[in-house]
Amino acid sequence: MRERDGLAMSSRNVYLSEPERRAAPTLHKAMKESAARLRAGSTIEGAMAAGQAMIENAGFKLDYFEVRHAENAGADHLDQGRPVRMLVAARLGTTRLIDNIAV
Repeated sequence: MRERDGLAMSSRNVYLSEPERRAAPTLHKAMKESAARLRAGSTIEGAMAAGQAMIENAGFKLDYFEVRHAENAGADHLDQGRPVRMLVAARLGTTRLIDNIAV
């Protein structure tokens, strides 16, 4: 479930300061834009680099931002047309936010 602005609902969200809370939806926005790039034919590296830059420019410190197979979370042979998910964990201030979306 998501907040109206796209941020994943989490009990951790209450730990965000007002400026951090305003920046937090950038995490989901970057994931959606990176997923759209992948669906449009961008390379995984290119799509993820653009998303990573967006996340870091919003003040996040990334723990990970990856594309993995939806069924087994493996990273091998992602180009075989199998369903994938985009996974992210990042810190904004002292709060660690996690999210994932289907691509």
